Amino acid sequence: MRPLAGLTGTNAVREVLAGVTLLAIAIPLNIGYAQIAGLPATAGLYSLIVPAVFYALTVSSRQLVASPDAAAAALVASSLGGLAVAGHQDYLTLALAQALICGVLFLLCSFFKLGFLANFLSKPILVGFVGGLALDILVSQVAKMLGVKIDSGGEFVEKVGGLVTGLPGLNVWSLLISVGSLIVLLVGRRVAAAVPWALIVLIVATVVVVLTGAVKAGVDVLGKVQAGPPTFTWPVIEWTQWLALIPSAIALTVVTMGEGLLVSRSYGEKRGYPTRPDRDLFAFGVANLGAGISGGFTIGSSTSRTAAMDQAGSRTQLPSLITAVGTLLLLLFGTALMEDIPSPAIGAIVAVAVVPLLGIPDFARLWRLDRFEFAIGAACFLGALFIGPIAGIVIAFVLAVINVTRRAANPPIDTLAADGDPDHSLLEAAPAGAPTVPGVVVVRLAAPLFFANSTSFEKAVERAVRDTGATHVVLDLEAVTDVDVTGAESWETVHAFLTAHGADLALSRVRPGIRERLQHLELLDGVRFFDTNREAIMALQAHPQGSDHGRP
Repeated sequence: MRPLAGLTGTNAVREVLAGVTLLAIAIPLNIGYAQIAGLPATAGLYSLIVPAVFYALTVSSRQLVASPDAAAAALVASSLGGLAVAGHQDYLTLALAQALICGVLFLLCSFFKLGFLANFLSKPILVGFVGGLALDILVSQVAKMLGVKIDSGGEFVEKVGGLVTGLPGLNVWSLLISVGSLIVLLVGRRVAAAVPWALIVLIVATVVVVLTGAVKAGVDVLGKVQAGPPTFTWPVIEWTQWLALIPSAIALTVVTMGEGLLVSRSYGEKRGYPTRPDRDLFAFGVANLGAGISGGFTIGSSTSRTAAMDQAGSRTQLPSLITAVGTLLLLLFGTALMEDIPSPAIGAIVAVAVVPLLGIPDFARLWRLDRFEFAIGAACFLGALFIGPIAGIVIAFVLAVINVTRRAANPPIDTLAADGDPDHSLLEAAPAGAPTVPGVVVVRLAAPLFFANSTSFEKAVERAVRDTGATHVVLDLEAVTDVDVTGAESWETVHAFLTAHGADLALSRVRPGIRERLQHLELLDGVRFFDTNREAIMALQAHPQGSDHGRP
């Protein structure tokens, strides 16, 4: 797949304009996300240059925007907070090392074609996990908007406690700037969604702070921003620190993989172009390596920016390259303009961006459609909020396994009934105990036979034989795609039960490859094969003992 696929002479102007829009959106958000992560503003801006270029030139998705996002920033802050002090050089070095580890993990996932692992992060898990992180971020941004000092690297309960106890000392100027910023952002988005209101808020708020001297009144500002392009470096830390960063890097990789691949696939299907998950993982890998060597931090996927680019008509990765060039120019010539950006305005911009990540409509829909899925989402939400993001990832995977196993342990197992009429067009599914052709019962398992459902399979066959008194059991294997060792043991148990009750076993509609699998597991001794259930029933009625009427 060639770089910048989809770019033509007819859409080049539109793509460039979309790039200017993305630049206006990305700069204020990345400054805010860098602050969430406990890093200098330059870390957020550097992440828009080298990593974005590496990603845009290697990814298969034409639209997915790669950048640090709110969830990644919160994970970085929570995982590095116990290893170094936010704002210190050691903290930045650890963030670079963490990005490099993520890059290696993504490349390994791409090499071993592990994109399927994203399927384990179902919608409820992603909604709950990201929602918990979003609420944690929101508390910090509200404190920033009110001018209340709290420990942004603390636990959620500590942050809430610090915010509540700090309310009597809120800064009125900070509150006014925040309220004004929120009004512009919320009203402006309804009036003219295409306008980069976040950039306008930063410019206007900065002018207000400069003209009114609000800094003297206690309004916090961004401060001095280092000028110049990103420099290539390598983080030098102890090997024990590299090891300590691996769990958080795994969490970051898993979250980015789950969200990024799902969004990439959905936009590819929506706009009619192919995506390659393993190629996208490779792109995330080189992007994070680029972040780690150029002063950025872990690169994720931005759903909100991808949606904004889709609405702007962008269908290529050119906007990301335009943003990289624009950010580089800003760092070369415009850093002095950013020094007086008020933190309350940044807090308002980030707060508006993360509120949709709380997933309130998604939780309401889960509650309405499936209470168990809602419980999974709620558990992930609370786990990420109160136990921590790393533990939240573990909880997510455990819940995913439980959910899959719960569904797989009770697959549809039908007892099929027929009326004995050779001209009848269809065998109809009926519950165990329904009347069948005398002496014959057909059992259909609609799932692979493996450890999770083997007991259900045994009980279903035994119940069907006891309820019908059948002497011939036909297993319809059309929906059985695999049999594992535990399933094979259950098969043997069923065979022994049938022998003890004077019944025999036949198979119908066996899928290609399954017969060889059954032969390898030594499960076909004395078993007859039939192409259809009707053929099996008629043959067993006419020749109940012979094997020459079924294929051995």
